[in-house]
Amino acid sequence: MEVSLIGLGGGAFGALGPDARRALEQAELVLGAERLLESLPKNDRQRQITAARVEDVFSRIRGAEAARVCVVYSGDTGFYSGAKELVPLLREAAIPFRVLPGLSSVQLLAARLGEAWQDWTLCSAHGVDCDPIPALMAGKRAFFLTGGKCTPASLCRDITDAGLGELCAVVGENLGCEAERVVTMTAAEASASVFAPLSVLLVDPAPRPYPRAGGIPDDAFIRSGVPMTKQELRAAILAKLGVARTDTVWDVGAGTGSVSVELALAAERGRVCAVEYRDEALALIEQNRARFGAWNLRVVPGRAPEALDALPAPDAVFIGGSEGALAGIVDAALAKNPNVRLCVSAIALETLSAALELFNARGLDTEVTQLSVSRARADGRLHLLLANNPVFLISARREGSA
Repeated sequence: MEVSLIGLGGGAFGALGPDARRALEQAELVLGAERLLESLPKNDRQRQITAARVEDVFSRIRGAEAARVCVVYSGDTGFYSGAKELVPLLREAAIPFRVLPGLSSVQLLAARLGEAWQDWTLCSAHGVDCDPIPALMAGKRAFFLTGGKCTPASLCRDITDAGLGELCAVVGENLGCEAERVVTMTAAEASASVFAPLSVLLVDPAPRPYPRAGGIPDDAFIRSGVPMTKQELRAAILAKLGVARTDTVWDVGAGTGSVSVELALAAERGRVCAVEYRDEALALIEQNRARFGAWNLRVVPGRAPEALDALPAPDAVFIGGSEGALAGIVDAALAKNPNVRLCVSAIALETLSAALELFNARGLDTEVTQLSVSRARADGRLHLLLANNPVFLISARREGSA
C-alpha cells in the first residue's frame, strides 16, 4: 500500500500538478471531507469515502485492501492542514506515504494581489479563538485563515473595537473556485459585511508611533491632573513582574495608563487590561493608548474587584491603586491563576504592612523593594537634587512558579 496526501488548493481539479492528478486517477480509495470529494471528477476506478477526522481517516487506511490510497485536503498540506496529524500515525504504523502539496490560500491571495507573501504574519483563526491585535502589532501585514466563529467580519469587529477601524482589509472569498471574489475595504466596513464561509483576511499592520518600552519619559504621556507613576518606577515594575511578549496582564487602578502602556508594549503578543473607574482617568488611558500604539491594551471601566470577574486569566497583575479592596483584587487574580505574578506599589507604611500580611497569609513568596528617586534641578550654575516620595514595591508569586 502507498498513501498519497494531496493538497487540493482551492479545489479545482484542473489546477493540480500532474503527480497529484495521476495519483487521484489511479487511486483505488480516496478519503476526504465531503466538499472536497465532490470537487473531484467521478471515476469508476475510485471508491470515494467521506472521512475528515484524522482518527477516521487512519482507521479507513488501516482497514483498506487497496494498493493505492489518496487522502485529500483543502489548501496546502503544509499550511494548517490535517496532514500534520496523519503523517506521524502513518510513520508509526510503517505505512509508506508521500505528500503532494497544493496551493495554499495565502499563495492564492498573494497571486491575486500581485504581491509577495514572504513578509506577512500568518495566523489561523479557523475553528479556534483568535485575537487579531497582537498579530497586527508585529509590524507586518497579517493574514488570517478564517472559519467557524472567527469570520472576517468578527475579526474586523475586534480590530475596529481596538481603535484600528481605518486599517485596510482585504478579504478573499472562495479562492481558486468559480465563485472567487477579492474585495478591499476598511476594517470598519468589513466588520459590518457578510462574506462566504470559505474566506481569508489580510490586514495592514497597526501603526507603532512609539516602539520603546521599559521606562518611557514622563513628559511623553498625556497627564492632565491624574497622578502618574514615574519613569524609574515603571521600569522597576516591569522588571519585578517579568513581563513576557505573550503575557496577559492586569493593571488595576490604572490612572493615566502609563504603566498599562508600558505593559502593553512589553507584552506585544499578549494583552493588557487597564482597570479604572474615574472618568477623567479613563479618557487619559484611551488617549495614551493611541499615542503609543498600544492597541493590545483594553480599557476596563469599573471598580475592582467586581470589574475583574469577566477578565481573562492573568499571567501578571500590577496593583497601583486598590481603594481598600486589595484582598479582593489579589484573591480574584489567584482564583483565575494560582501561579500569577503580583506586584503592589505602596507609598504608605500601612499599605506595605497590609500587602505583606495578605501575601504571607496566602502562602506566597514575597519580596519588598524600596525605591528612592531624586532628580536634579538647575538652580543657577548649580544642580540640586529633589527627592520624590519613596515607593515600596511588594512583589509575590507562588513558590516554585516560573
